[in-house]
Amino acid sequence: MKQLKTLLLAVAITASGVLAASNEDKKADSVVITEEIGKLLKDPSFLVDKDIVADVTLTLNKNNEIVVLSVDSNELYVENFIKSRLNYKELPSTFSTKEKTFKVPVRVTAEEK
Repeated sequence: MKQLKTLLLAVAITASGVLAASNEDKKADSVVITEEIGKLLKDPSFLVDKDIVADVTLTLNKNNEIVVLSVDSNELYVENFIKSRLNYKELPSTFSTKEKTFKVPVRVTAEEK
């Protein structure tokens, strides 16, 4: 019985280590995707007089391109801007993540005068 408890403890520790490692890979992928989205959304083509917040749900296709699934924003022009700038833009590196969709918060900040 004592050997069974020891074996279960060893399996639990191993499993938690594997989960922690895979979680760090997912975080690293999310950071790269977020940074690339930030670059693609720089310099909007419209005047920004107040900060605008939107939640973007996206996925990556087999060609490592961003496909925007939805944009949760109150402003239609922001939704169109995000979709036009992000849809089918290729990411610089490939991702081995099994994550199908990503939800990225986007903030378009007001221009300083």
